[in-house]
Amino acid sequence: MPVSKGKGSDKGGRGGHSLQPPRGTRDFYPDDMRRRNWLFAQFRKTAASFGFEEVDAPMVEHLELFKRKAGEEIVDQLYHFELHDRELALRAEMTPSIARMVIARQGAMRFPIRWFTVTQNWRYERMTRGRKREHYQWNMDIWGESGVEAEAELLSAMFTMLDGLGLARGKVGIRLNSRALLEESLREGVLSGRPEVFEPLCVVIDKIDKIGAEAVTEQLCDAQGGVGLSAEEAARVIEILGARSLDEAARFAATDSPAIAELRRLYTLLEAYGIADHVPFDASVVRGLAYYTGVVFEAFDAGGTLRAIAGGGRYDRLAETLGGKPVPAVGFGFGDVVIGELLEDEGLWPDLKPDVQDIVYAFGPEEKPAAITVARRLRRAGRRVELCLGKSKLKRVLGDADKAGAERVYLIGGDELARGVVKVRDLARKEEIEEAIQGSGDPI
Repeated sequence: MPVSKGKGSDKGGRGGHSLQPPRGTRDFYPDDMRRRNWLFAQFRKTAASFGFEEVDAPMVEHLELFKRKAGEEIVDQLYHFELHDRELALRAEMTPSIARMVIARQGAMRFPIRWFTVTQNWRYERMTRGRKREHYQWNMDIWGESGVEAEAELLSAMFTMLDGLGLARGKVGIRLNSRALLEESLREGVLSGRPEVFEPLCVVIDKIDKIGAEAVTEQLCDAQGGVGLSAEEAARVIEILGARSLDEAARFAATDSPAIAELRRLYTLLEAYGIADHVPFDASVVRGLAYYTGVVFEAFDAGGTLRAIAGGGRYDRLAETLGGKPVPAVGFGFGDVVIGELLEDEGLWPDLKPDVQDIVYAFGPEEKPAAITVARRLRRAGRRVELCLGKSKLKRVLGDADKAGAERVYLIGGDELARGVVKVRDLARKEEIEEAIQGSGDPI
């Protein structure tokens, strides 16, 4: 999400210390925090409406947790360090931590479980618009359900979230594919003699939107790159990735393909949710992480100016990979940065004012104790109250109250103090009344 940019150079301020946050990270000033809190509230509201429970885990994890399989780009992007002979890393994504939590209580859990998180994550990667090294991410995960009903529910949650942000249908779509279908198609032909290179191949072809088919072909054919296809084999892979319908994709799959049948079932469910028309099939979507095993998907802006808004898929073998018993699982991650850029582009950020209801103002030092009494009374009643400190001028206080969207201003001068009352100005109604400084039942 866009945040305030401080003035000054990255090269340091007084004492040689930089006055800017490290590259790729952000300071959140009050305006930014109001936006962040509003967005996170939309995440939580959506998750709750689908019956999900919130969980959390440490920001620091054991490094080994993220080293699931060789060849993943994310491993090279970890912020990692050694402390007291322990290799640790800042959380790069939440899914491995969720898997660890599930495995730790696997024998006592009643599946399926529906969990969501809103977490801060860190990756040392090249920055572009919508990509930072520190970001927040909303995750929703379902563990213990093997059917595509879980995928359909999650995709519906994503659209519910987008609708809640005010984005018109058609502004964001979700491209969908199946790693299982791709694996079926390739192992029947191109990878029939070497199925072990499927995962590093997925890491390469995940870049096709970023670097283009020609560059992907070069990497697939590079003998030192871990895949080592011939030019003819690479061309076949690119052809498969070009499929844009299930019927077209079926031409490359085995007869009676389970993956094709599963996708057709999923689209039937998406029709029931009313979102099938906004979820086009796209065989080039593979997601770069090695643990995906089935349906995968990515949310994208229709204008094509931003990187992926969100993404996820099925990862049925992750628990087993990390030392647990097999548990089917599917989930997605939805970052705060790209959606913030899109909301800015569309003019959809709401006008969020400071969350203050009442302002209490004393004209002089003699009235301050009475102002404190009023503020305490209002706060005990559950009101959000700003007590004016120092010697602010009334004109400025009233102007700031109006800008902040405050409802009432409480004014105490010498005359009010002598009579034991406070003047209450209702800013919306433009009316004034008086109340007792000491409310009924207040301690003396």
